Parts: sequence; structure tokens; C-alpha cells
Amino acid sequence: MKTLFPAVQFRRLAVLGAMAIFGLATLTMAQADANLEPLPIKLPKARFEGTPKNLPKVHLDPANTGKPRDPFLAPKGCKNMAAGKTATSSDSNPIIGDLTLITDGDKEAQDGSFVELAEGKQWVQIDLGTVVDIAAVVIWHRHDDIRVYRDVIVQTADDADFITNVQTLFNNDQSNELGLGVGKDYEYVETNGGKLVDGKGTKARYVRLYSKGSTANAQNDYTEVEVWGRPAK
Repeated sequence: MKTLFPAVQFRRLAVLGAMAIFGLATLTMAQADANLEPLPIKLPKARFEGTPKNLPKVHLDPANTGKPRDPFLAPKGCKNMAAGKTATSSDSNPIIGDLTLITDGDKEAQDGSFVELAEGKQWVQIDLGTVVDIAAVVIWHRHDDIRVYRDVIVQTADDADFITNVQTLFNNDQSNELGLGVGKDYEYVETNGGKLVDGKGTKARYVRLYSKGSTANAQNDYTEVEVWGRPAK
């Protein structure tokens, strides 16, 4: 019998781990494969290619090759639970656009597709309408030019005030500028692929996303946010 390469062994362990998160532990590898499928994420058109160099004071993942990410496996039946849902924000009077653009399905890098919030620390929040087992959150801030958004944090909670069962899925605020704790995740260049954040099966009704400007300017932009998952049982 051939020995699996370490990468293959790791991939299989990751798949089984994902199944365990969703309460499907003790499955065989064949059963795990049968119960997972790639999320059908549709990408908008690309406006530039590759990973830009020499961006000012950014902490990018040194292992990032700039290639498209691999398909993300999740339990079968996951849907974009954020589609058409109500979005609110710390900035109730956006500079450009309106908050409905965040969940309207339009991810293209063009005028009329994004909402722009004021300078400084801002957040947008999506009410999923029910408690969801979250497989992944995918974020498109603005990908029509080369930029990195600062202090990106993704959190979930049971309540709209973010008091009960607050969980942090992603945090690249490495100097705690937002006061939500020091993050260990890398900054990243905006592309048409968006930023996929592993939801790890977290149960929540509300998703909140923070940022504090970008390398392009001090404003905060959102083109689309998708929350992939299934209604929790």
C-alpha cells in the first residue's frame, strides 16, 4: 500500500475535521467525501491580475502565490444565507450608495455596485433572519484597483447588539486599533475572488464586519458579503 503524501494526509484530516465541526464525526473518508461539496461561489470579472508589490506598510501572507484559491468544501445543502437580507451599519448615511447593495448579489467592480462608508472605524452587519450553521463568509470590499483594507474583523453573535455569544472568525487588526483584541490574521489585497473566511460551523444569526479605511483612502467600502451555511437544527 502506498503511503499518502503529507499534503494529501493533511487534506483528508481537514475534511474529516470539517465534518466533525458540523456534527458528523466518526464518518469514513468515503462518507465524508460524499457529504461535502464545493461552495458554488460565482466570481465577478477581474480588474487586475497577480499580487501587487510594494504596498505601504502591509502585512501580507508570505505564502500567498496570487493564484485563485482552491474550491472550499462544505456540507451539502449550504446556501448564501445573506442573499437579500437586511444590512445595517455604524454609518447610517453612506457617502455613496446604500446598504442594500451589500446583499443584492452584484459583485462587479463598477459604479453603482458598492456602498462607501465614512472614514475611521466602521462596520456593517447582516441579520440572517435565523440561526445558521456558518460554513464561510465571503467579502468583497472594492476590487476595481489595488488596495488593502485595514483592521478587517469578522464576528458573529446571537443578538443585534453583539452581546451574546460573540465569536471572532477573522481579525487582522494587529495593533488593536479597533479595541476588539489583537488579530493574528494576515492583511490581503482585494481581488475579484473576495476574501473567504472559514465559518467553522459557528452557529449565529448576525454577522458583523469591521474595517478602518484602506491603502487607497480613509473610507470603508463594501461591494458584497455572502454568508454560506444552513439553518441550524
